[in-house]
Amino acid sequence: MKRYVGVFHGCLILACLLGLTEGCAGSKPSRFYLLHSVARGEIPAGQKASRNDISVGIGPVNLPEYLDRPQIITRTSLNRLELAEFDRWAEPLSETFPRVLAENLGAMLGTDRVLVYPWPRSSRVDCQVEVQVNRFEGSPGGSARLSAWWTLYGENGKSVLASRQSELAEPVTSSSYEDLVAAQSRLLGSLSREIAAAITQHL
Repeated sequence: MKRYVGVFHGCLILACLLGLTEGCAGSKPSRFYLLHSVARGEIPAGQKASRNDISVGIGPVNLPEYLDRPQIITRTSLNRLELAEFDRWAEPLSETFPRVLAENLGAMLGTDRVLVYPWPRSSRVDCQVEVQVNRFEGSPGGSARLSAWWTLYGENGKSVLASRQSELAEPVTSSSYEDLVAAQSRLLGSLSREIAAAITQHL
C-alpha cells in the first residue's frame, strides 16, 4: 500500500512540474515602449527658431493618476479604459513626458538651455512651462488624443505670458501598440510646437 501511495505522490509532483513548465513556456513576453522626441533634422526650416540665448524651464508636468502605471492605457469607449498587460512603458510617463517635451523644445527653439523641473535654485530661466495633462491615450487602429492645459510664465515664474488648452488628435495607422505610441509621440510633438510658438512670440 505504501508503495502505491509513493507512486501516486510521485505522479502528482510530476504533473505539477509539467504544468508549471507548460505555463512558463506558454506565457506571453512583455514588450516595452518609449515616446520619442522630434529630431532637429525633422523640423522644417520655417518652424525652427534660433533662440540659443534663452533658458527654458519645463514643469511641473502633472498627469492624471490613471496614467501612473507601467501598462499602456487604451480607450475602448467613452467610459471604459483597458490596461495592456504585456505592452508597457519602459519608464514612467511622469518622467518620459517632460523629458521628451524638453528635447522637442530644445530642438525647435535651437537652444540647449532647457531644464526639467525641479532644477537647481541657482539656475535662472527666462521662461517656465507648466503643463496639466488631462488625457493622453488612444486605441490601436483608431486614434490617439492629448488634452492638456499649459501655462507659460515669464522669468522665474513671475508673470503669466500665455495660458491655453490644447486638444490634439492623431490617427493610429495600424492595430499595433508600436504605432499607437508613435502617434502619441506625434501628439507630444504637436503640443511642443504650440508651446515653442508661444515662447517665440512672447520672448
